[in-house]
Amino acid sequence: MVTSVPRLVIAAPASGSGKTTVATGLMAALTARGLAVSPHKVGPDYIDPGYHALATGRVGRNLDAYLCGPELVGPLFAHGARGCDIAVVEGVMGLYDGAAGEGESASTAHVAKLLRAPVVLVVDASSQSRSVAALVHGFVTWDPEVRVGGVILNKVASDRHEALLREALDSVGVPVLGVLRRAARVETPSRHLGLVPVAERGAAAVGAVAAMAAQVEAGCDLEGLVALARGAGALSCAAWDAAEVLSSSPRGAAPADPLVRVAVAGGAAFTFSYAEHSELLAAAGAEVVVFDPLRDEELPDGARGLVIGGGFPEVYASELSANEPLRKAVAELALSGAPVAAECAGLLYLCRELDGLPLCGVLDASARMSERLTLGYRDAVAVTDSALAAAGTRMRGHEFHRTLVEPGAGAAPAWGMRAPERRVEGFVQRGVHASFLHTHWASEPGVARRFLERCRTS
Repeated sequence: MVTSVPRLVIAAPASGSGKTTVATGLMAALTARGLAVSPHKVGPDYIDPGYHALATGRVGRNLDAYLCGPELVGPLFAHGARGCDIAVVEGVMGLYDGAAGEGESASTAHVAKLLRAPVVLVVDASSQSRSVAALVHGFVTWDPEVRVGGVILNKVASDRHEALLREALDSVGVPVLGVLRRAARVETPSRHLGLVPVAERGAAAVGAVAAMAAQVEAGCDLEGLVALARGAGALSCAAWDAAEVLSSSPRGAAPADPLVRVAVAGGAAFTFSYAEHSELLAAAGAEVVVFDPLRDEELPDGARGLVIGGGFPEVYASELSANEPLRKAVAELALSGAPVAAECAGLLYLCRELDGLPLCGVLDASARMSERLTLGYRDAVAVTDSALAAAGTRMRGHEFHRTLVEPGAGAAPAWGMRAPERRVEGFVQRGVHASFLHTHWASEPGVARRFLERCRTS
């Protein structure tokens, strides 16, 4: 199958250059013009896709060549972009920055090449004029396989500043497709793990996206950007499909048994999840029901399994602790042996306490905030048979937190980390699998089938 959806990648020389503002604003501006826009984000970040979804009305999806492997980048892109008029892919970090020690792997440049997509370079032009030409020239020529098709100049101070920048860039041969002035109104608040998620900001997030769209509409050549996107090369790959992936696995299609209800934590405290997880669960035979641990005092009726992804329980520790009926319901479900998959925030929620406030008490462990940021890709192997994976299963994951759990591993650890350091981490007890490690189930779809089978038999 050939995928020919027009597409472009929004990249930058470094973090903080304005990629999110430009990418989100462009998505919203094109959507306002009546185009069906498919939003994507390079890397493991969960927060930016929430803004993308708000801008487009479609699920924001991640493209991560480390977590899922380069072979899945095209199929996952085609899955998300199916039926769309255009796709906008926001990059990660600097254009050529990828997984530490892995060369170009998982960088924006790597994904752009896998997608055969042109790149638009967003340059923070503050405090420079003629030097911008040397900067852009370096990024354009560093890797001839990366096609930088245009530049958007951000944080331009004045008309005179713009004229100097344009004059300098004339010699580089890359068109200027946008000029954005400084605009505090489009800035979004940040805290210890980056931007504040959309789910926590409500109307303020809607206003921020609208302001981004207005700035991009006023300052960028939308027709030129769309024309550049139409020049993307065709992709010869079939779109990823959860049902097809499961039916083609060694164990065949999902059983035709009645649907099994699986509760999935959501709401403002648990915003980190990949859409493909729920899609795989549904394809494996689950009825996925989302609940909010901040507001709901009971688990969904008839839930046979529980998935608690990432988020910010540290921000909502008081409210989560105060919801004692739900804490007890979660503990009772776990004690019954039902499968519980908990990642990062989910791990914290299952602990005895977080910063001294009582939580579910499923795990005999204590969690607290830390000054130290733990961040990076991990190469892991399942140490203990669990509801998610058989011992020996290898998966790649990502850690991103400023919290500590003591002890860091139970008597039956969840994962053994192979890189960048060798250690064991997480907890497996009864049906619970709890860990700081974020994984992408598309890379190992058998975990969804295994989880559902345990739900049926527990």
